[in-house]
Amino acid sequence: MKKTMIAALAACACVLTATVPAQAAPKDPVRALKAKLATGHGVRFTETTMLSGEKKAKIQSRKGTFQFNAKGVAASDISAVPVGRPRERTISIGKVSYTSGGMYAERLPEGKSWLKGNGLPGGGSGFFGQVINPVEPTTLAALVKKGALRGSTLTGKITFKELARVSRWFDASIPLRMHDDTKVSYTLTLTSAGLVSRVKSSYAATGIFDTNQFEGGTITIDSRFTGWGAKVSIKAPDSEKVTSDSGE
Repeated sequence: MKKTMIAALAACACVLTATVPAQAAPKDPVRALKAKLATGHGVRFTETTMLSGEKKAKIQSRKGTFQFNAKGVAASDISAVPVGRPRERTISIGKVSYTSGGMYAERLPEGKSWLKGNGLPGGGSGFFGQVINPVEPTTLAALVKKGALRGSTLTGKITFKELARVSRWFDASIPLRMHDDTKVSYTLTLTSAGLVSRVKSSYAATGIFDTNQFEGGTITIDSRFTGWGAKVSIKAPDSEKVTSDSGE
């Protein structure tokens, strides 16, 4: 009787083991990204930035598109709605950026609506924008190396200095910062294909604005990415509407 029961239990165990699928290993996010980096294609994003401290307040919201080349970001088109400030749109192609609205809304010469400059792909809104760009292979590789990947979630910490070393996006979006040793906590959510669908990052606000107003505050940016590999074409604004005179 005992032998019969043992045999039956063993048989059941074999059946259960066979019917429960093995958990798939997470796909390499860097390899998944590189497979999508084709000229003329890109990805869309939306994001919200919050400042928390004594009170929690929304700073701005943004949405935009990145256009790829073989190395990562070739161009971007980002619209921002800052709280209490004029709307802003920034188009960047290579190392050249064109910004409309924002801090320049009332300062440009008559008939001109875009300010041409270098090195600010996020425009003025970049100072409160997402500091982690998952479209850059070197950035993503650094995050994977420093973080811990569990299932579809990658978490870790990286300093401003380390980000600036690997990320043109970070170094150009926030060229002026108070403390390079500021730590950014990050959480990346991956799709089943290994692509980044969400980036949530946070850091001490005094890392950028070291004033009493931001003492004890934390900046948190939550970004969602969709449409990986979609066809994208970002073009510079009408040259007749562009100026290099900021009105200063």
